Amino acid sequence: MDTVAVQRFEANRDRLASLAYRLLGSAADAEDAVQDAFLRWQAAEREHIEVPEAWLTKVVTNLSLDRLRSAQVRRERAAGDWLPEPLLDGDPMLGPADTVEQRESVTLAVLMLMERLSPVERAVYVLREAFSYGHAEIAEILDITESASQQHAHRARRHVAAERNASEVDRASAHRIVEAFVDAAASGRTERLVALLTDDATGVADGAGLATKLLRYSTPERIAAAMRAGFKATPAKRELAGGSPSIYAGVVNGSPAVLAAFDDQVVGAVILEVRDGKIAAVCGMAAAARLGRITEEWRRREHGAPIIESW
Repeated sequence: MDTVAVQRFEANRDRLASLAYRLLGSAADAEDAVQDAFLRWQAAEREHIEVPEAWLTKVVTNLSLDRLRSAQVRRERAAGDWLPEPLLDGDPMLGPADTVEQRESVTLAVLMLMERLSPVERAVYVLREAFSYGHAEIAEILDITESASQQHAHRARRHVAAERNASEVDRASAHRIVEAFVDAAASGRTERLVALLTDDATGVADGAGLATKLLRYSTPERIAAAMRAGFKATPAKRELAGGSPSIYAGVVNGSPAVLAAFDDQVVGAVILEVRDGKIAAVCGMAAAARLGRITEEWRRREHGAPIIESW
């Protein structure tokens, strides 16, 4: 492949990866989809491709939809242990963040809500809300009619809006929320944690990959009890983490997050969804398979002072 063709593809790589990530909720799968698109770009008769960006968008979208429709992926996600792969603020795979819709489309809450959409509804929602494609363009990408694209967008938007009610939080507020959360969790007093949560707060955790299914908590009291237990340091937990990690405040997928890092590796993340100044949802991840990409980004940047030096 000539240098110009490679450069043309590389100029689109981050955009294609952020598209695939929104569709798949997995950084690893998104990278695979983009690499498959590169192989197709290599094999294509490029002189006949009038708009390479549009061609590549169509290829990556449909490769992602093929993955979503595969029997293996459906089984994995139906098994009850699927969570989106978290991305650290500033990761290029998060893609465009100029509008509320673009920022919202990459939150863990919306990525999980999109699991309830059909693959085509999910693709229309992402292309429309996150990348501002017109319905005529979406129809061309997905080989559907323009009216079908409009219908899919309406259903998807209505479904997400009905269940999505979090507030946007700036970086300074995110840091304060995380500090209050860590302080309450480390205190061992569940009532302090309950006071930070909304009355209808929910929680989910992957059990560090040791549980066969996600752990779910449906009341503030149960969330508080789980977080209190989770933040209590024990020799077994330190052994699982590889040592005594430091605890930092961060932003993950646009939401405040508690990050545990040891020896330049992220070993745990607790992402907090905020509504009207209180925490409405808590998502805990400590399975190594989910933290590969966030660790890569963590190693590339400065972190500031930890909230807890050694846990």
